[in-house]
Amino acid sequence: MLNALEVFTVVVVGVMVGVEFSVAFVVNRILDALPGDSGQLGRAHGGRMLGAVMPVWYITSLALTAVWAIAGWHHHGTGLVVAAAALLILSVIMSILLLVPINNRGKTWTPDNRPADWKQQMNRWDRFHYVRVAILIAALALLVAALV
Repeated sequence: MLNALEVFTVVVVGVMVGVEFSVAFVVNRILDALPGDSGQLGRAHGGRMLGAVMPVWYITSLALTAVWAIAGWHHHGTGLVVAAAALLILSVIMSILLLVPINNRGKTWTPDNRPADWKQQMNRWDRFHYVRVAILIAALALLVAALV
């Protein structure tokens, strides 16, 4: 049963990391290259869509990792799982304090109501997101290492 939990957790966290990596290095670059207001409208729509899904995914990933750490407390690799959980907690805190406030503003913007500094705010979100992706990749790597 523990093995199934470990694999399921790695898959759930891994897919989440993949989505966040894709947003950072593929989707936002595509949106930024679109003409006119299309990129800003795409980011607003993405903010609404992913803003609804990702909190559940982050909490689920953290909960699965915590259950793994507790269930496998006396097994090899538990320290790596605990470290991964700490990184996931850091990513949640970082999201709440730094990324969500910008996202909450950006998802309501249209070409008619966006502030003059909207591009700077999106660039700031992108920079924070790059750091969050690095943290998530490190957490995933720790979880995978704990399987070995």
